[in-house]
Amino acid sequence: MKKRIILLLTTIAALVLILTGCSSNSDSSQVSTKTKGTLTIGLEGTYAPYSYREDGKLKGFEVDLGKDIAKELGLKAKFVPTKWDSLIAGLNSNTFDVVLNNVAMNKSREKQYIFSTPYIYSRSALIMKKDNTDIKDITDIKGKKVAAGTGTDNYNKAEKFGADIVPSSDFQTSMSMIDQGRVEAAVNSKEAFLTWKKDHKNTDLKYQVISSKYIAASKIAPIYNKKSTALRDDVNKAIKKLYKDGTMKKLSMKYFGEDITKK
Repeated sequence: MKKRIILLLTTIAALVLILTGCSSNSDSSQVSTKTKGTLTIGLEGTYAPYSYREDGKLKGFEVDLGKDIAKELGLKAKFVPTKWDSLIAGLNSNTFDVVLNNVAMNKSREKQYIFSTPYIYSRSALIMKKDNTDIKDITDIKGKKVAAGTGTDNYNKAEKFGADIVPSSDFQTSMSMIDQGRVEAAVNSKEAFLTWKKDHKNTDLKYQVISSKYIAASKIAPIYNKKSTALRDDVNKAIKKLYKDGTMKKLSMKYFGEDITKK
């Protein structure tokens, strides 16, 4: 009888070990983050519809996405609003685990950081006053004053086409600079402008999507420091699941009015 009990207990222990070994990323103890049980996410919180404040609370596509990714990993999402100038640099200083802030993948960033699977494909737009007839497409911004955030992909695009770039700290500042005549245009996200326009119905600003023959849709993805390969892989699995169960499309329709989660 005693031998049977010992054998039964041994079998149970073995089963527990097997089940533990087969556990998925939903076990937060298996996910490597700066704070155990928490996914710390950097974002601006001033860039609707990606992340913004409403009634004092953070909302937006990337806020909901961050929560969904954290949930898939068995973690709690913690958001750290940070100005763009120090946002990506915060990855190397271990201020947060990942940045979700409409960050486009490009060769320069891929040399210094690593990315997960893209979650949206954002189209760039030229934003200007409605009576502006001098700028018909992106090639016309050469030598003209254009607002763009320093270090952003928008800055790189404007620079590529020879613009006289005037640094801008955020989207609203760029719109104000056009209104005030300090710049002729801005290069920015089409989705951001359409969201901004909802709250500025009387604006005399317009947008023009930049042709893909000049600028392809930007691949927007979570970005990490180079040491976070394990976390990157875990998030890739979470994003894959969110694509498969329809969550990605649902969030895109909610915040952008169309599905921009695919090429």
